[in-house]
Amino acid sequence: MKKSNWGELKDRAKLGYDNAYAPYSQFKVGAALQVGNGSVYHGCNVENASYGLTVCAERNAIAQAVIDGQQDITALVVYTEQDKLTPPCGACRQVIVEFMEQDATVKAVNHKGEEISWQVKDLLPNAFTPKDLK
Repeated sequence: MKKSNWGELKDRAKLGYDNAYAPYSQFKVGAALQVGNGSVYHGCNVENASYGLTVCAERNAIAQAVIDGQQDITALVVYTEQDKLTPPCGACRQVIVEFMEQDATVKAVNHKGEEISWQVKDLLPNAFTPKDLK
């Protein structure tokens, strides 16, 4: 596994943010992740007039990696231009625990250069994981 390239992840998360489709909430989000071989994938939130069909940036980035055959996500960045740093929502946290180790790092960053980090195990304590299905 390569060391996490946080600078590239932040840049790619910003690129995702720039492409976000958020005409209803105006709450744009970008995300980027790195997988074990060092490849980086990014995503953006995509809203829908039927609000329940909206898909978050984190889940879109994860889907891009999975589509490419990558399931070993080692780092993830969420980017917004909010004054308050934005953590992943509950649905995204559940998907994150599916593909990231409990000690992997997730960061939230914003346009002011602020950031906060969590380990996956802190985002969703006592998570229901694939291990619970055995």
